[in-house]
Amino acid sequence: MPNYFYKVVTNNGETLEGEIEAPSQSTAIEKLQNSGYIPISAEEASASRKTSNFSFSFTLPGKGKINSNHISIMTRELATLLHAGLPLDQALQTLERVSTDSSVKTLVNNIYTQVQGGASLSVAMEAQQEGFSRLYLNMIRAGEAGGALEIVLQKLSDYLERSSEMRSTIISALIYPSILLVIAILSVIALMIFVVPQFVPLFEDVGQALPLSTQIVFGMAEIFQQYWWLFPILVVSLLWFFQNSLKDPVKHFQWDNFLLSLPLFGDLIAKIEVSRFSRTLGTLLNNGVPLLTGVSIVKEVISNRAISDVMETVITSLEQGGRLAEALNKAQQFPQLAVQLIQVGEETGQLDIMLLKIADIYDQESNAAIKRLLTLIEPVLILGLGGMIAIIIISILVAILGLNELVI
Repeated sequence: MPNYFYKVVTNNGETLEGEIEAPSQSTAIEKLQNSGYIPISAEEASASRKTSNFSFSFTLPGKGKINSNHISIMTRELATLLHAGLPLDQALQTLERVSTDSSVKTLVNNIYTQVQGGASLSVAMEAQQEGFSRLYLNMIRAGEAGGALEIVLQKLSDYLERSSEMRSTIISALIYPSILLVIAILSVIALMIFVVPQFVPLFEDVGQALPLSTQIVFGMAEIFQQYWWLFPILVVSLLWFFQNSLKDPVKHFQWDNFLLSLPLFGDLIAKIEVSRFSRTLGTLLNNGVPLLTGVSIVKEVISNRAISDVMETVITSLEQGGRLAEALNKAQQFPQLAVQLIQVGEETGQLDIMLLKIADIYDQESNAAIKRLLTLIEPVLILGLGGMIAIIIISILVAILGLNELVI
């Protein structure tokens, strides 16, 4: 029977932490409630350790920074406290007390102070300078307007966790190929700087022209040996130039459009963006946000500029009374399957539910596409490294064989 690491609040407002043995998470929470506690969180002990060790942040490391993991945990705990029957101000006060991160404590305290002053939760969150996206704030407003703040927070927490899970999947998938690529580059550089130059003196006084391949390898080795310090500068300069070029909207659009045209990679990017679009818009619609407002918010969530710019056309079409599926079909950036399912959702009046189903479909397809890419990339990188090393060795061997023939 697994152990669950729990965090609870007593009737006196005291925070307690510990572990409890239970067959499932729901049973663990029920046991804690029966003991007179207000559960904030109950995670399997091994899973909670894994989450703490491998959490991912999109902000630069530094003191006082609020990242996506902080917001996700805070949202989940606030939803749990409201579900337990605590009023909003008391839930925020409890949340501040149980938070272990100083930046989260400060953020929650600022929100609590404004709520105590009469502000709504969405207004208090919007007044903060970091942490809460437009998507987040609009969902909170919708929950407040519909009197379902607790439910909206729960759904928002689920959304943030699914988004974080997708990011983690992509990052984890890129780690091994990146390591292989770095090893391949460093191996070739080491051969050129330390190994190949050792063979050059053998052929200096031969008096016979070396094979072209050997001349090229020796020439490259000389360049690497004498001007190795230029390569880091060149790489940094190219990265700086590329980053600054992407600040130009036209060049950014051209680059993102080029990525979509790449075989395999383009298809994967499109699936990820369709999943992000569908899950975000479906979550917004499910919580009472109007379609037009939802699409304008989704435009900011999509990272690929070629697809994001299409949303302007979609928004214009919706303003003129058009349908979402029709507008997306004209834009020609969305897969036909997604467009057809959206059309079905509009015709049946269940667009929000259909969008969430589309997100699940494309999440699965994205994971499958990532696995296919890894299956292809890993042998390509290994063969590429072996091929480069083989070319260098063969070029030297050809010259050595020619030298032996000359001696004979």
